[in-house]
Amino acid sequence: MISKMRVLLGFLLILITHVMAYANTLNASKAIAITQVYGDGVRMVAVALEYAEPVLGSDFSASDFQIDGRTVTAVFASNSVGLTDKTDKGKYLIVQLSPDDEGVSLAYKMKMNNATTSTTPKRGGKKWVAGDKLADNLAYTDAQATVVQKDGKTIKTTAVKNLVVDDFQQLTFKDVQTGKTLKYNLFIPKNPGSEPLPLVLFMHDAGVTSEYHRATLFQGLGAVVWASPEEQAKRPCIVLAPQYDEIIVDDNAQTSPMMETTIHLIENLLKQYKIDANRIYTTGQSGGCMMSIAMNIKYPNFFAAAYLVAGQWDPNLVAPLAKKKLWIMTSADDLGAFPGENAITKRLEAEGAKVSRAWWDATWNANQYRFAYDKIVSEGNPIKYTVFEKGTVFLPGAETAGASGHRNTWRVAYSIEPIREWLFEQSK
Repeated sequence: MISKMRVLLGFLLILITHVMAYANTLNASKAIAITQVYGDGVRMVAVALEYAEPVLGSDFSASDFQIDGRTVTAVFASNSVGLTDKTDKGKYLIVQLSPDDEGVSLAYKMKMNNATTSTTPKRGGKKWVAGDKLADNLAYTDAQATVVQKDGKTIKTTAVKNLVVDDFQQLTFKDVQTGKTLKYNLFIPKNPGSEPLPLVLFMHDAGVTSEYHRATLFQGLGAVVWASPEEQAKRPCIVLAPQYDEIIVDDNAQTSPMMETTIHLIENLLKQYKIDANRIYTTGQSGGCMMSIAMNIKYPNFFAAAYLVAGQWDPNLVAPLAKKKLWIMTSADDLGAFPGENAITKRLEAEGAKVSRAWWDATWNANQYRFAYDKIVSEGNPIKYTVFEKGTVFLPGAETAGASGHRNTWRVAYSIEPIREWLFEQSK
């Protein structure tokens, strides 16, 4: 009899525990949207439900929650608002969402103050020139969602956690020498240590020209990849991501005064933080790549190395790059940057530079990139020129016309870890 009573009490205890856990589901005190940046932009990837008391992750499943237009892929307990702190029991329940759902973009356009040109130049009409302000800003709305629980009750998100992006400070630099004001995003490691750190400068493309301070952080991996916890554990650094509100370069190889302002900003940061002046790196995509080229031409001793993604420049002006350490990345589907970089590397070789060339596949996995990296690095040349083979930069079913081959180059380019590793090995 006593044994049966114990079994019954045990069963009742389990039942009560499950009922209490379900009751907690109905009484989450807060819902927090979680976003993550991918190569093609930011997406809401989860909702964190906060509870007054810890809950067991095993008491819940993906079918217990619904969010309109989204696919719930998993549910797990956590002690923090994020995707990596999975535990058996925690204060938060993370409702994870598929990043591949349709219509998940948070980007939108808003009018630019004091615009000087249209957003899209008309055929045969005036093209953008350095210093132009576009008619539209690229901006991003805060992620939000309504979570529907199993019993039909709902809870709306009231806060947002932008993974990595929120670790950047939003600051403004007033350059007394050029008269320009530049918004910028700055990542400083929480525990920088006593030794000077490298600095990575990332400059965005013309499509991200905006008065919205964090547009460059949300648009792709070019800035945030260097500040991710995984990257910082291997290669701690300071990350600088300016947010330009004007066209900084144009197809006539002209730059706006923002080039000098950006250099002045870095010089100012050198006075404020422990930065290794021998390990300042520049990288950028499209217009940001072109600005990196222009900077290395005008200031040949400023940067230790550059990662140049999907850009071009007047080959008659690039001779100073012949002595630089460069990794150039483009795609055979890029109608501008591919022939442009072919002309640049040809000119650099004529100036005596040693250039290693290789065709890569943008669909490779990490091991394949590592193998290809080891091969090209083994040649020992200071300039590497890698080209994604035709058709490989596109996702299945994606648009391939126009500038798609251009934009999709940087969707992949900043995800290749060996190139980031190479950059940090370089020093003046």
